[in-house]
Order: sequence, then structure tokens, then C-alpha cells
Amino acid sequence: MLTREELPECPVATTVQLIGNKWKLLIIRNLVFNGTQRFGDFIKSIPAISKKVLTDNLRALENDGLVNREIFAEVPPRVVYSLTYLGKTLKPILDAMMNWGIDYKSNL
Repeated sequence: MLTREELPECPVATTVQLIGNKWKLLIIRNLVFNGTQRFGDFIKSIPAISKKVLTDNLRALENDGLVNREIFAEVPPRVVYSLTYLGKTLKPILDAMMNWGIDYKSNL
């Protein structure tokens, strides 16, 4: 997790740094609107993402305290991803982005 000193001074820049690439936004979108997901769920719903990029972004979101990774001791092992409490606070941002996108498309 980043320290306060490592984050940008501007709060908007901080948010962009944490969730500002398209893959992180789509991962968070899945978790906000669909709940807990498995790795394969992300691959199906974000078809353009490679497994390596998905893994890297899930790890980054986990390191930043936004996503929780839970491993179940089964054969084969089951891993699920969910939003942490902090990650759930992104829901209003995703809701606003969704509403803005709907409005934008309807005005074209």
C-alpha cells in the first residue's frame, strides 16, 4: 500500500493513480455491480484483457487496499475477489460514471 507521502498532492490525481487505467476501472465495475468474482468471471466479462494484465491489476488493487483476495483450501483451490470496505466507497463514483455515460450516449 502506498504511503501518504507517495501519493500526489491533488486528491483527483490520487484517485486517478489508484483507479485510473481502463482495466482497473472495469475490474472495479465488475465488483461494484456484480459482487464477488472469480478470475474466470473477469476474463469472461472483460474479454480484451490478458491473464497477465488481469493478474497485475488485481494485485495492484489488492496492494492499494481496494480489493480483497480470498483463497479457499479446496482441490482445486478456489480464489475469489471482492471489494474491501474502502473499495466499496468507490460505488458512488462508478454510479456517476455510468449515469454520465448513459446521458452522453443519449445525446449523440
